[in-house]
Amino acid sequence: MAVETTSRPARVDADAEGGARVHRRGTGRKSGETGRLRRAAAHHWYAWAMVAPVVVVIGVIIGYPLVRGVYLSLTDADEANVERTIGVNHLPATYRFTGLDNYAEILGDSVFWDRLGWTVVWTAGCVGVTFALGLTLAVMLNRQVRGRSFYRIGMIVPWGIPAFVSVFAWKMLFNEKNGLLNKVLDGGGIDAVPWLGDPVWAKVAVIAVNVWLGVPFMIVAMLGALQGIPGELYEAAEMDGAGPWQRFRNITLPGVRGVSSTVVLLSTIWTFNMFPVIYLLTRGGPEDSTEILVTYAFRLSFINSPRDFATSAAWGVLILVLLSLFTVVYRRALRRQGEVW
Repeated sequence: MAVETTSRPARVDADAEGGARVHRRGTGRKSGETGRLRRAAAHHWYAWAMVAPVVVVIGVIIGYPLVRGVYLSLTDADEANVERTIGVNHLPATYRFTGLDNYAEILGDSVFWDRLGWTVVWTAGCVGVTFALGLTLAVMLNRQVRGRSFYRIGMIVPWGIPAFVSVFAWKMLFNEKNGLLNKVLDGGGIDAVPWLGDPVWAKVAVIAVNVWLGVPFMIVAMLGALQGIPGELYEAAEMDGAGPWQRFRNITLPGVRGVSSTVVLLSTIWTFNMFPVIYLLTRGGPEDSTEILVTYAFRLSFINSPRDFATSAAWGVLILVLLSLFTVVYRRALRRQGEVW
């Protein structure tokens, strides 16, 4: 019993010392991390000073409108109940918080699903055709052909022209009565095509114009990827008896996969939100057949009367959610294939 009474305080003291040691270790770890952060801030203060204005500008230009849009999507704000000034009279805002009512109404309406279906078809069609044409032309321009520099410059010209100028030029070409395309068809004895007056032809027209605008970017990106593939691989494959298609499938496609995965993602996001082509060429017509999600959201907020700011904001938030989900799924698919992005 004497041994027990003398050993128990020693064990308690040992536990106390161990606890104090752990506490000192935790405190030291926290102070060490704080010290490292302070040293990093002191050492890289110039970089932080250069980045800070950009972060502030992005926060003001993007962060505030995004937060404001999400808030408005949870209200019933429209042209009649927002804060406004009429002459000398200042009317305060009277809209109220409605929660997820706008989202429930949108998702329960066939208008959203019709617009979403066409937006997906429009995006897939434009990106698919643009990538195929861009890669094909890049492969052709990557070879040693006469006048290659001239062809490369000519392919990039559409990229250097402002989008609205290109769209207006194409709108003149698609004119049913006086357009150049129908003049050519009429010379061949073919009836005029209602390019912008028929729902099917209007969809073909907007896809064609967007492809014409997007191909230069794809050519430049694919040319850079192709020039990064070692020429020795093609020489070795040709010596082994591989044909052109085998070399393209086993060397070219794997060689451009890293670049193509990125440009396809960017093209998908840009095309999904491609407002100028749809709005300037067809205004969403005929009969709303070419209306995509972003143009319909614009119509709700700036064209329809009364202007429905809350519903328009809800459409914008849904567009952001859809693109974010697509990006996450796309990134996971690339990681399964071994691509680091």
